[in-house]
Amino acid sequence: MNTLPPPTDPLLQPVRDPRARGLVLDYADMHALVADLVLPGDASMYVMSTMETSRELIRHSYYRYEFATVAVTHSLFALEHVLAERLATNEPLHSLIERATDAGLITAGLAAELDRSRLLRDKLAQGAESSAALRPIRAVAMVRAVFDAVSLLLCPPSTAEATAADVGGAQPEDGLARLWEDHLRALFPDGFRGVDFEGVDLVLLDADVAGLVQRELNGGLDDSGIAYLWGCITDLDKIVPLINEEYCASYFTKLRTMAQAAAAPYIPTAT
Repeated sequence: MNTLPPPTDPLLQPVRDPRARGLVLDYADMHALVADLVLPGDASMYVMSTMETSRELIRHSYYRYEFATVAVTHSLFALEHVLAERLATNEPLHSLIERATDAGLITAGLAAELDRSRLLRDKLAQGAESSAALRPIRAVAMVRAVFDAVSLLLCPPSTAEATAADVGGAQPEDGLARLWEDHLRALFPDGFRGVDFEGVDLVLLDADVAGLVQRELNGGLDDSGIAYLWGCITDLDKIVPLINEEYCASYFTKLRTMAQAAAAPYIPTAT
């Protein structure tokens, strides 16, 4: 028998977390934020459920900011499960990521993004980070890396390596457009304006790459633009290993991926 008295107040409706201000105008706009997180149709029910939950946690971070960080850590359950099945071994996640990279199943760039998610999970477990560690926009990018990796790992062995080369490497035009859209949503790293590494100013490098990518999307680069772009890629290769702050390193790694995608049509074929 239920001895609790009936509630006297109507149930409270969820309200926007004040920390989500500036992210989107209203909850409906959260749908567009996660629209490209498409579930792989050939995944198991366990993997599908885990990935869908991760996506929905990001959507609902509109109401509870911490859900964005939880989404990233939750998505790693699916990643670890698929890696263990594909590699036929039960090892720690960092070892599985290394094995998949060495086997050519995922690219080094994708592996680096996955490892950032793993490190975040470990820091949370150790109490070194809080569940509010990530902004929803950043969580989308990290969960997208898991979605991309799972899709690659579910490819038949004969096509996985060829498919992996297209993720995080040379992108077709629609891939460049997606990278550009992601870049427009990303915030420049706090505290790094006016900072330079080895004489490379981060703000100017960011602006130069953005301008060149826009020109490529709007009709293509001329010879001087191509040369300038390759110079930016050289600078990115130089400065990214020197950045010791996680978000900043990820931001400029993604900038490098976008620059490489813009340069891909101009790589001469082997003769």
